[in-house]
Amino acid sequence: MKNRYITPVLIGAGIALLLYSCKSKIPEKAVAVTNFDKAKYLGKWYEIARLDYKWEKDLNNVTAEYSLNEDGTIKVDNKGYNVKKDKWEESIGKAKFVKKDNVGMLKVSFFGPFYSGYNVVAIDPDYKYALVAGESLKYMWILSRETSIPENIKLDYLRKAQEIGYDTSELVWVKQGQR
Repeated sequence: MKNRYITPVLIGAGIALLLYSCKSKIPEKAVAVTNFDKAKYLGKWYEIARLDYKWEKDLNNVTAEYSLNEDGTIKVDNKGYNVKKDKWEESIGKAKFVKKDNVGMLKVSFFGPFYSGYNVVAIDPDYKYALVAGESLKYMWILSRETSIPENIKLDYLRKAQEIGYDTSELVWVKQGQR
């Protein structure tokens, strides 16, 4: 008799997990950019710095390329050179806007229905440099359209990241253009 309750409970837990994973999150003190221009953001970005995590461990020459899918989502194509394995790695996923497409708050997925927060919290007017906050203080990226970033932008983004609560001493500064 008790077994007849197991299936509905498991299905309910699965649905709850799916709904929870589809919500995008942003660190408490972070605010996503408003008046965000999706078209300007598309294209290739170089990763300048990141808080390291298992999916990017040992990667240099990291790039992210964003393009529009037919269904309106954004294709995310991340590439990097794994210095320990001596080979290129690539992950392809998709991103969706959480609110409106003029707010830099997105959710990104590389694994089916499971999404994670991707929040543009600072961007220059020409869309050349961006500070991206993940869903928590464990994830953060500094991006540039070029393989380097001006010192004044770097210092501004580091200050902003610290105000949000990030430990910027833990950043990995990505080597670009070399293996």
